[in-house]
Amino acid sequence: MKVAIGADHGGYYLKSDMTKLLESLGHDVVDKGAYEFDAEDDFPDFAAPVAAAVQSGETERGIVICGSGVGATIAANKYPGVRAGLCHDTYSAGQGVQHDDMNVLCMGARVVGVALAEELVKSFIAANLEASEPRFQRRLDKVAAIENDQISRS
Repeated sequence: MKVAIGADHGGYYLKSDMTKLLESLGHDVVDKGAYEFDAEDDFPDFAAPVAAAVQSGETERGIVICGSGVGATIAANKYPGVRAGLCHDTYSAGQGVQHDDMNVLCMGARVVGVALAEELVKSFIAANLEASEPRFQRRLDKVAAIENDQISRS
């Protein structure tokens, strides 16, 4: 799978660990920065390129890491077609894909350690949408309708 990954200073070091994990699992990683530690950088500068990569189809999924994960989630969800979820437990990381077609995993490096982050990434990457369940597609259609309505208003 091709996965975009990005992080601000809060997630900079964890991004390196997750990149190594993804590569060890055989995935193609597209690094969207930060490429060096800068305590003054801003999460939108890295969440945006990850979300854009997923939105355009350059990558199938994305991972964004900041201090809490909250800002990264907010920024990534501004991209139509991106369904970013903040996950700090493995159930949500997998279920978010299975039931909600989550395509960007957001994590807080100040909330999770390396071992838990690895499990979150594994759960996220291994999961697939349970398309045979009509209720999940019905819900996704409703989310898409909300998104389309908001786009048409702008």
